[in-house]
Amino acid sequence: MECLLRRCHQEAGVSSVFRSVLITVCLILVLCVSLYPRLWSIGVRLHSAWTGSFVPGHHSVLLLNSPTEQAAKDIGRYYWKGEIQDVSEILMLVKTKTSQIQKVIDYVRSFHPYANPEVFSFPVEEGSLSYMKWMDEAVPDD
Repeated sequence: MECLLRRCHQEAGVSSVFRSVLITVCLILVLCVSLYPRLWSIGVRLHSAWTGSFVPGHHSVLLLNSPTEQAAKDIGRYYWKGEIQDVSEILMLVKTKTSQIQKVIDYVRSFHPYANPEVFSFPVEEGSLSYMKWMDEAVPDD
């Protein structure tokens, strides 16, 4: 009988330890899932600091339509150095090879009047094969 009682106590101890570990693991998982956006943001910042680049897909560009020029101006206001900016800008679409993007960015920075010009790159997934062949011929790789 004593042997049976010792065995029950041992199994109860193992069961309570297992239950505690399981609850702890579940709480950690819930905490990680709830903090995921913040953890992702910290990871992206660390990656950027270490490599000097950004994680693809972390930033987005939106293309918007507007019914009137005034509505576009209202939507397009932004903060810069603590003030609301309401300026007219002209959007340029520059097409080049991916290997030449940094050269284009450097060129834009050398001439652009803004201290921090807006330059984004979008990879071409599909398009006119004849146009892309022409770009390969027209834009040098070096």
